[in-house]
Amino acid sequence: MKKPTITIHDHIPATRPPACDVLALAAHPDDTEFGAAGTVIRWADEGRRVVYAVATSGDKGTSDRTISPQRLSQIRRQEQARAAETVGASEVVYMGYPDQGLEETAELRKDVVHLLRLYRPRTLITSDPYRRYLWHRDHRIIGQVAMDAVYPYARDHMAYPDLLKAGLEPHKVAEILFWGTEEINYRVDITATFDRKIEALRCHASQMREFRFSDPVEWLRDRCRDMAEGMSFELAEGFHRVALPL
Repeated sequence: MKKPTITIHDHIPATRPPACDVLALAAHPDDTEFGAAGTVIRWADEGRRVVYAVATSGDKGTSDRTISPQRLSQIRRQEQARAAETVGASEVVYMGYPDQGLEETAELRKDVVHLLRLYRPRTLITSDPYRRYLWHRDHRIIGQVAMDAVYPYARDHMAYPDLLKAGLEPHKVAEILFWGTEEINYRVDITATFDRKIEALRCHASQMREFRFSDPVEWLRDRCRDMAEGMSFELAEGFHRVALPL
């Protein structure tokens, strides 16, 4: 299937785009590729319209002391655009929040509600906010805000009357899938899409250089093999799935 031409937004679009099937909401560029690229590729190949929303530009994600945050932000935005195009996403929305600075604020929650009402996805996929111990705070915050935005704010007409006045009707998401979870209850076969997942990850060259394992591809293969344990397929991405009543 031919990949769609990707559209890049520097902020939440002011005009209503076509509805999407899947909204992938990430704290940083590369989060979706690590957590769910194999699954996203499957969905895109099946004809589902996938939109990326990236809360920050990841401008603190480096050990290189010679690069400025501004330059790193530019690099990572370009890397994310290439990766999103590789997996078959239709659009990328950059939300403009600071790396390592996400907070559970009314502003962020409203922005996520805005995205949900604007794009009207059936599926929201994001990072698990309930993982214990070592977990990037931005990942925890974006996952929690996403859950709160889905229920009850995006569905209730009295929440954010200005959005309603702008024509953004309430929207009910059918399911939310959390990647990076410690409580997997849903697995997707990515045996056929694993190599393309790696291709998408390699678009994030600035981050792959930071990888702490000498062979990141084999580390990821082993991880995906572990997530497929007990299944009829070799490699999986695992999620915690929450179904919501429509």
